Amino acid sequence: MKTYAVSGAASGIGAATARMLRAQGHRVIGIDRTAADGVDVRADLATPEGRAQAVADVRALTDTLHGLVPAAGITGRTGVDSALLVSINFFGAIALVTGLHDELTRGARDGGAGVVLLASNSITGMPGWNAPTAQACLRDDEPLAREEAAKVDSVFVYPASKAALAWWARREGVKPEWAGAGIRLNSVAPGATETPMVAEMRADPVFGPAIDAYPNAIGRTGRPEEVAATIGFLLSDGAANIVGAVIYVDGGTDAILHPISPQGWEVTGIEP
Repeated sequence: MKTYAVSGAASGIGAATARMLRAQGHRVIGIDRTAADGVDVRADLATPEGRAQAVADVRALTDTLHGLVPAAGITGRTGVDSALLVSINFFGAIALVTGLHDELTRGARDGGAGVVLLASNSITGMPGWNAPTAQACLRDDEPLAREEAAKVDSVFVYPASKAALAWWARREGVKPEWAGAGIRLNSVAPGATETPMVAEMRADPVFGPAIDAYPNAIGRTGRPEEVAATIGFLLSDGAANIVGAVIYVDGGTDAILHPISPQGWEVTGIEP
C-alpha cells in the first residue's frame, strides 16, 4: 500500500483518480474546499493561507507521500474571476507540490514518488490565450500573474494557467531536487471530459458551443476514469523512466489539429 494525496478530490478527475487509487488498495488523502466522501483535508487553495493550511493538514496525516495529484481547478467561462482562476489553478497546485517536497522525498526513498499536474489540450487547441499570465506564473510572481490575468476574460487565462503547469513540470522536473531525488514530475492534458466543470462550461452562453465543436478521432468526449487511468500509470513503477512528459488524453483532438507539430507553445520571455 502506498500513500497519495489528491486535490479536487470531491468531483471530476480528482474524484476519479482518488477512487482508482483506493480501489488498487492505496491510501488516498483527499483535499478539497468542500466536504464530501473521500475528502480528508478541507482547504481553499486560492490563498497563501489556505495553501499553507492544506500542506500542514496533509503533513498531520502522513510523513510520507508516494504521489501527489493537484487536480483542483476552475474553468474559464463567463463571470469567472480571471485572477482567482490563476491563483487556484497554478499557484494552488504548485504550492502543494513544493510544500510537500519532504514527504515526497521520503516516498521516493520508499520505492519512488510521482507528481502528475493537470494541464489541458487547450494549451495547443485554443489560439490567443494570455501569454503574459503564463510568463508571470513561471516567474513565481502571483501578484503580477493576477494583474495580467485580470486584463482579459477568464477563458483566455485558463489555457495560460494550464500551459504554465505543463512547462513548470518540464522545467523543474529534470532538476536534482526533483528527478535527482527520485520524484518524477509529469502532466496530463485532457480534452473535453464529462465532469461538472465541462457541464458548467457547456452552459456558458458565449463559450458553451465550443466545447463540442472540437474534432476528435473517437467520436465522443472523454471520461474522468480515462484520465485517471493515465494519471495512475504516470504514478506507477511502469513510468519510472518518464520525466517532464505532457500526455494528451483527448481522443486525438490535438493530433487532428496539429498532425505534425503542436502549436501554441511558442511563447517567449520565460527564463529557463
